[in-house]
Amino acid sequence: MSQSFAGQNLKYLRKLKGLTQEEFANKLQIKRSLLGAYEEDRAEPRIDVLEIVSDQFEISLDDLLRRDLSESKTNYLAKRRQQKLGGESNLVHFVPVKAAAGYLAGYADEEFIDELNTFTLPMLGSGHYRAFEIIGDSMLPTPTGSIIVGQKIDSLADVKQHSTYIVVSRNEGIVYKRVSMSAKSKSKVTLTSDNPSFQPYNINAEDVLEIWQAQIVITKVAQQQRWDVGQLANLVTNLQEQVSSMKKRMN
Repeated sequence: MSQSFAGQNLKYLRKLKGLTQEEFANKLQIKRSLLGAYEEDRAEPRIDVLEIVSDQFEISLDDLLRRDLSESKTNYLAKRRQQKLGGESNLVHFVPVKAAAGYLAGYADEEFIDELNTFTLPMLGSGHYRAFEIIGDSMLPTPTGSIIVGQKIDSLADVKQHSTYIVVSRNEGIVYKRVSMSAKSKSKVTLTSDNPSFQPYNINAEDVLEIWQAQIVITKVAQQQRWDVGQLANLVTNLQEQVSSMKKRMN
């Protein structure tokens, strides 16, 4: 019996379209776990599933079953990756909160990154960009659920003092903070929230895996923060207390 490339081709075509397993499974009207079994050759794809793929991609069933599409002369997936490396600067991979834990393990894994959804923003210049969903009130007035589009910074030495960054570190995970570097110690990085109710804290520079300088903040209109006089008064009071505390420590 000749080798079947069906499962391998399903995985190739899914990545060609930039779809996650969940999204592709929905299009094929099957469970994600079943698609995973097909892609890993733990099960042979049903003919009705292959017919859907054949119609969507305009590929014959014979080619789906008998030909390794990734080795064809028009290797679109390889071409797509090459475009990204060669300057497709507007392509932004999106890391939602539900993918944050997996990102810590797969941030350097090309296969994992390819599983993330992507979008483009025409106003972005050349560079390497990624988008992260943030949760919590530490960066108010930037509300929880906002999407931060950041540009990759290769070294902590390139950090602009007190500017906002997405910081990916071993112990803290993914956080959105203002970053500053001590002139005395390059081994510590200070992370500060915009909401003065949260105290600044330090992390070890060696624990930083990635750092992305915030370029664009995307929020839903309904999420925009509104401040009343009482909230502003409390924030000012908290800020004054922090300044007084810092002065005492310095003295």
